[in-house]
Amino acid sequence: MTEPAIRPNETTVPLLPCASVEKTLEFYEALGFTVTHRQTRPYVYLALRWSGFDLHFGPAPKEFDPARGESGACLVLVDAVAPYHAAFVAGMRRVYGKAPSSGLPRITRYRPGASRFTLTDPSGNSIMFIRRDEPAELEYGGSAKLTGLAKALDNARILREFKNDDLQAYRALKSAVRRHGAQAPAAERAIALCHLLDLAAALGEPAEPWLTDLRGTELTPADRRRVESELGHLTGLREWLGPS
Repeated sequence: MTEPAIRPNETTVPLLPCASVEKTLEFYEALGFTVTHRQTRPYVYLALRWSGFDLHFGPAPKEFDPARGESGACLVLVDAVAPYHAAFVAGMRRVYGKAPSSGLPRITRYRPGASRFTLTDPSGNSIMFIRRDEPAELEYGGSAKLTGLAKALDNARILREFKNDDLQAYRALKSAVRRHGAQAPAAERAIALCHLLDLAAALGEPAEPWLTDLRGTELTPADRRRVESELGHLTGLREWLGPS
């Protein structure tokens, strides 16, 4: 009898640690996931489905701490990430009243045109949604052609969108503004300061120094249009910039 040939139609399903059955189900059901299997004895096993993919959850290791950043991860490749981000933000707002970008659970902010975002559940698992045609070279850092504050802004983008590291992005931008801010074009400086304000809010850092600096930056109408065009997705932008 001839053995069946291997066919390239495999399906993989991630098995992620679950620190709390109740919090896990509350979170994922808020996002619109369907529970296809629920088991708590003799061990935890949950199976959830959303659109065309599945996530499974098993017992967490002893002394597991979701805050340590040692949880599981899953990559979900999609045609366009914006609709997914919008759907999950809406679900989180319905249940939690907001879509937090820090703590657990959280979702990274979405910049128009971005090719990925990360959803982090109550157990610290990162579900990363990535556009299929994302340029591979973006994984390895920003553009080598940029210098000064422009280079720092590009590196901060990589740290936030690709590495999910708001803290390092904040530190890099803070240092760059102090080193290069005085020589940078006003619009570029304002963009960096707005990013610092956004990061400060996400990280619980003081925002007043950056707001004072931004309010003291003289912007021409063209500068302001550039800032608003690039950062229109930031909810606090108009308040930070003040009246035009």
